[in-house]
Amino acid sequence: MRRGGWRWGVLGLALALSGPAAAGDAVRGEAVFWMAGCASCHADAAAEGDARLIQSGGRRFETEFGTFIAPNISSDPTHGLGAWTEAAFVRAMTEGVSPDGANYYPAFPYTSYTRMSDADLSDLWAFMQTLPASDRASEPHEIGFPFSMRFTLTFWKWLYLDDAPVITVDAGLERGRYLVEGPGHCAECHTPRSVLGGLDTARWMGGAPNPDGKGRIPNITPGAGEFSGWSVEDIAYYLETGFTPDYDSVGGSMAAVVSNTARLTSEDRMAIARYLKALPAVQPE
Repeated sequence: MRRGGWRWGVLGLALALSGPAAAGDAVRGEAVFWMAGCASCHADAAAEGDARLIQSGGRRFETEFGTFIAPNISSDPTHGLGAWTEAAFVRAMTEGVSPDGANYYPAFPYTSYTRMSDADLSDLWAFMQTLPASDRASEPHEIGFPFSMRFTLTFWKWLYLDDAPVITVDAGLERGRYLVEGPGHCAECHTPRSVLGGLDTARWMGGAPNPDGKGRIPNITPGAGEFSGWSVEDIAYYLETGFTPDYDSVGGSMAAVVSNTARLTSEDRMAIARYLKALPAVQPE
């Protein structure tokens, strides 16, 4: 089911008929925050510990389309999300649209977040309200023509914004599918893209060029490369500790991912591992 404005319209109608929605749970929202990797993009690159909760933005992400700069998403009412409503937050997360109606670039992985549940989005919003404010001003992206024309993203979304599951799984793997395809947005790095920058779902999790041009993001499907020899337990342990089965340690951008997945429950890490081991194998190009 393509979400587009459909879910937004239903959400608006529900609010109009039933009044204010029940407040989300900030405690549950913290787990969603780490799974969604918010701090990996929006905290200062040098931040550690509690400083990773300061979502001041400013990180630069260089791609073939230009340089994207993570915005301030702290609770500051001027420079962050402090003046937003929950409905505006949900629309941004699921449709890639700002409160003033502008399209967000898909460097913000709303193409994955669109698969998140209403409950998780509400809980995440509740947790975001508890985070420190930062008065750092967001910087404009450094994007040249024609990619600077945001209205063209409306057509891009018709091609690539879809909230349907990518891989069909049985009920026992549904939690892992949800975490990987939704808040975990693993495919945003591990799946190759078309010339227009959309995910090539035919090669789901089959590895891709590193967006910043340094090396390659690995194929993490079964039956291909080093990862194929990992067990479910190996994957879950890696997501907790950062250690591979041969006692190597995580590095690069994946280190930030493990710092997030280490905060999940052991059940959720196992769910992710089981889903990954159940994926159709993608052979190296």
